Amino acid sequence: MQRSSPGREIGSRTHFFQLIDPANGHLVETTAGKPAPVVVESDRITATLKPGTPGDNPGTEPAMVWYGIDGSNRHVTLERLDKMGVDFTTDTTQSIWVQLLLTIGPFLILLLLIWFLIARSMRGAGGGPGGMLGSFGKSRHRISTKEASKVRFTDVAGIDEAKEEVLEIVEFLKNPKRFQRLGGRIPRGVLLVGPPGCGKTLLARAIAGEADCPFFSISGSDFVEMFVGVGASRVRDLFKQAKENSPCIIFLDEVDAVGRRRGSGFSSGGHDEREQTLNAILVEMDGFDATDQVIVIAATNRSDVLDPALTRPGRFDRQVPVSLPDVEGRLKILEVHADAIKLAPDVDMKRVARGTPMFSGADLAALINEAAIIATLEDKDSVDQLDFEEARDKIKFGRARHSRKVEEEERAATAYHEAGHTAVQALLEHADPVHKVTIIPRGQAMGATFSLPEKDRYGYGRKFIEATLRVLCAGRIAEQRQTNDVSSGAAMDIQMATAYAKHMVLEWGMSSRLGFVRYTSDDSNESLLPDKEYSPETARIIDEEVKHIIDAAFADAERMVSEHWNTVTAIAEALLKYETLQASEVETLMSGGAIDRPTVTDLLDAESEPTSPPPTTASPTDRHTPGDADDGMLPTPA
Repeated sequence: MQRSSPGREIGSRTHFFQLIDPANGHLVETTAGKPAPVVVESDRITATLKPGTPGDNPGTEPAMVWYGIDGSNRHVTLERLDKMGVDFTTDTTQSIWVQLLLTIGPFLILLLLIWFLIARSMRGAGGGPGGMLGSFGKSRHRISTKEASKVRFTDVAGIDEAKEEVLEIVEFLKNPKRFQRLGGRIPRGVLLVGPPGCGKTLLARAIAGEADCPFFSISGSDFVEMFVGVGASRVRDLFKQAKENSPCIIFLDEVDAVGRRRGSGFSSGGHDEREQTLNAILVEMDGFDATDQVIVIAATNRSDVLDPALTRPGRFDRQVPVSLPDVEGRLKILEVHADAIKLAPDVDMKRVARGTPMFSGADLAALINEAAIIATLEDKDSVDQLDFEEARDKIKFGRARHSRKVEEEERAATAYHEAGHTAVQALLEHADPVHKVTIIPRGQAMGATFSLPEKDRYGYGRKFIEATLRVLCAGRIAEQRQTNDVSSGAAMDIQMATAYAKHMVLEWGMSSRLGFVRYTSDDSNESLLPDKEYSPETARIIDEEVKHIIDAAFADAERMVSEHWNTVTAIAEALLKYETLQASEVETLMSGGAIDRPTVTDLLDAESEPTSPPPTTASPTDRHTPGDADDGMLPTPA
């Protein structure tokens, strides 16, 4: 939209330039002290004509005319006026401001909008109005009040030693004067160390619930943002609020996110911000007075990477291990979670506990829930033992894939592969007993041989390891003998056997040539260029020893499979017929007996005939009622 201007607009470019051409003499004459007759502005040319100019209104006063131009080709117009010899001046004062406003105006609007959105989000994050950095630097912790803390030690099962170690923390928060009477002080920081899902957070909440005090919880990752100094500000705000609400507990989950050892790796902006946050935590923990009733509890599953300044006496000076539960601990955890579901009379929680080695508390809670879901989908009135068996296998190995189409040749190879594992495992005295073997695909596996750990194993003897290596090799041997070919089905067996052999040589001192020496570096070393712990000659010997151990196990397994080939064949044929064998059925086949029960096809045919009575045998799936044996897979080396 053009602005209004005095004078008359000339619509024709040719006519306008004829009027201002000095040769035609229509322009007023230039005199001293008066402006030039032609003025070039940003969007028009204005000219003052003599009175009586042809085409203009008659009169005695000079007439004003103008012609609109495009600002983009303004320089072309100026060059033409120079060539014509026109006396003109330029007036760009207004055009500069207009162009400047048009250029930076959109950016200013965008910046104002971004500033408004950030300021509003910062105020929301800070819990109220205030300065931008002040509200953004407020702690994002969650607080559970005395009334909301309902978790008690009775809700925590399977970690009795850890509970006993933190009981004095509860006593201090309840009765601090008892400890101050003799001048002693309670540990300011308690570090809970253990694998994920073992109950570290639950234990911290139980401490707060038993002590009947506020519980401030925050994750280590909540401290660090893209702005430098925000993490340290949040730390100061958290400890300030905690001191105002003492006695209380501060719980730092995943503290390794900010407490990682300083000085490792390359430095970056996020690295520096994390170190500033760690320094703020160290300073705040040093600032506790003897009368401050604030306990800092942190949880991590990587205590080896924590900064030494964080774990020194006076800060996190007490480390409480929260390890995976043993069989008794698993039983207690299962009983706690099973209170919420309806159990069938045949459920034996002791058998479930024995069959879930290396399960964490979170895994056991998921098992209970998964069993309830399975029973619900099958329209059962209660959760029975079969549901727990299926839930355990599903959590560890994935859902059974009954619909997966497998070629008969591949199915036979899988059957002989699992039969080799099963036969050798049943023959070896020091191997875990067989619990169940199946060729039903589950997860990414085409089949699986489930073993029964007779007890929780915290270390591995040489006889057990050598027996396990023979079992791992037997699958490939039986499959190769039957099919005269090798497949990728033994990939996991090879991986586990190699891992066992390397641990024997590098860490466990089980090599006769290398002796009682450890050749692996510390896992906590985070250097980007770690130093080698041994010479090239030693590396060659290590490779030879690893291969020697595996070759010896392979030769022994090959001999056992050859001597008991008829048994391997009987197990493989039974697997092809029944798909799943239980421990008692494997024992029958090992002793030369035969299995007499309906096959999968027989059961399906019986179900398709409405007049036939329902079968009284077990389900065709891999979910048969097990005996006293439990399952687990071959153990993974520590």
